[in-house]
Amino acid sequence: MSTQENYTVYILQCADDSYYVGMTNDIDRRLAEHQQGVNRGYTSYRRPVKLVFTEHFSNVNHAFEFEKQIKGWRRAKKEALINGEWELLPELAKAYKK
Repeated sequence: MSTQENYTVYILQCADDSYYVGMTNDIDRRLAEHQQGVNRGYTSYRRPVKLVFTEHFSNVNHAFEFEKQIKGWRRAKKEALINGEWELLPELAKAYKK
């Protein structure tokens, strides 16, 4: 088995400025599908989309858990992740609980 990173968790910024979080084993194909509206769903009505974040995993379970985790985050936390401001994530989580 290869140690290559085969799974990508990604965030798209949609035309309406909302965010979409997904996971794939082929980011180029999946991004093209989003842009073309191949699958009728959230992004098909909010095109064009822009890829703003990716994180790669070699383990599908780790990718799935990360995707699930950030899907539950509010906008400010997603934006900190997109901007690479990992150090803000704990504080943003505390601010949300108050």
